[in-house]
Amino acid sequence: MFKLFNKIFYLVLILFLYSSLSMAATVPDNVKQAVTQAFPDANFRFDGVIILPDATIYLPLFPAKIIEKENLEITKTFPANSTLASKPDIVIFDNDFVLMKVIKDKKGNKTVFSMVNPPDEIRTGLLPQDMLVPKGLIIPENLKSITGDLNIASGTSGVRVENAKPVVEKLSGSTLKTLSLIPCLNNKNFYMSSPYSKNIHVYNSDAKTPEYSFKQINIPISMKVYNNEFLLVTTFEKPSVDVISLADDEIIKQIPIKTQPDEILIDNGHKTAFISSSVDSAIYLVNLETMTLSKQIKIMGMCEKLTLSDDGTKLFYYDKKSSDVWAVELDNNYLLKEIGKFPNVSKIAYTAGKVYLTSRTKNRIAIVDYNTVSLVNEIDICEKPVDMAVYKDRVYVLGAGDNSVQVIDTNTDTVTDSIYLNTNGFSTKIFPMGNIALITDTKSALYTVFDLENNKVIKTIPIDIPVNTIIVTEKVKKIK
Repeated sequence: MFKLFNKIFYLVLILFLYSSLSMAATVPDNVKQAVTQAFPDANFRFDGVIILPDATIYLPLFPAKIIEKENLEITKTFPANSTLASKPDIVIFDNDFVLMKVIKDKKGNKTVFSMVNPPDEIRTGLLPQDMLVPKGLIIPENLKSITGDLNIASGTSGVRVENAKPVVEKLSGSTLKTLSLIPCLNNKNFYMSSPYSKNIHVYNSDAKTPEYSFKQINIPISMKVYNNEFLLVTTFEKPSVDVISLADDEIIKQIPIKTQPDEILIDNGHKTAFISSSVDSAIYLVNLETMTLSKQIKIMGMCEKLTLSDDGTKLFYYDKKSSDVWAVELDNNYLLKEIGKFPNVSKIAYTAGKVYLTSRTKNRIAIVDYNTVSLVNEIDICEKPVDMAVYKDRVYVLGAGDNSVQVIDTNTDTVTDSIYLNTNGFSTKIFPMGNIALITDTKSALYTVFDLENNKVIKTIPIDIPVNTIIVTEKVKKIK
């Protein structure tokens, strides 16, 4: 009878836990503090998983009710009497929160520490229900209750597709023999998308062939990286944003959008992503700490060409239906401000209190004072201007027609320099990175490294296929 009562008691606790646990797992602050005291560089991922600097993984077990503790202490460890710094298999705190280390069994399978009679804190705990499950994880039979509705499948293939060994070629014909001589490109990963491929290709520095790829069902529209950890991707005909963990090479989460999401912008300072949906006349805000939708901004028209001011206070877009340019004042209750009507805007830039608007068909750029919404200047520009970048007191305009970069001095709003890329392709986008920029081409299989400080081409790099987007990140320590 007593055993039956115990079983009923545990079942009631677990059911209560299922109903009360938040889907967005947040590790308590005092647990975070205890872990960071032992491992200052520990990574607390938004799904609750804790990753130590050496890629050791701890899975959090949330109790039915976390006990508030001013001074948190460890009550049990397995092995017994271990310190957190020694990375024990199980850590139980006196607020009933549990950490379970991912280990390997005798067959090499990922699992957690198995015990005949687990403590109550483990039996009544629950894993985060939106957790990215380590690939191939096996949960011992007597601990299956901790999974709740979490789907744990062994041996999933993920999104990583292996490619042939990358071909690394020395860069001849220049004093620059390797990209590693450029500090911001040294020992980095290059994530590239192409209009000729559904997959996202991952290159090492100087490699012509990708090391591996992320397979996608549809061709990517936009992709951005956050904190060198997560790649956010939108693709055609898919009403969600994929979040790829670069440490796992897995889609860790899909953020649903009720209509087709298009462009992505990242505001690292405010830990926010802006996702446009021209079909829905809306811009969605994503909290990058929890990877969840936090707000929907209803706007005028069908938005595209998103641009964010450096201080994160203004968001600009072009209404492709009416040819109106709008600003959303993010620090002013999302007030919409009309900038004016301009034909065929291909890119918007904002600097020094002025809005720069290129017209792809007119081969002109209009410069508008933001406060007065008055035209400051309008000048001829390179053929088929497709993109812009701001660096110091200059605006760089990329021309696809003649594959050139023209430099505008923002003090005088005049063209001061024209640099030709000599790629014989069709330039597409310019991606600034500190004092250099990478320029893509959707006709020729190459990209250009451009020196923004000295206004010159450093080197043209051949690759397997033409690309339209390049994202450069730090090398990420992979979770094995």
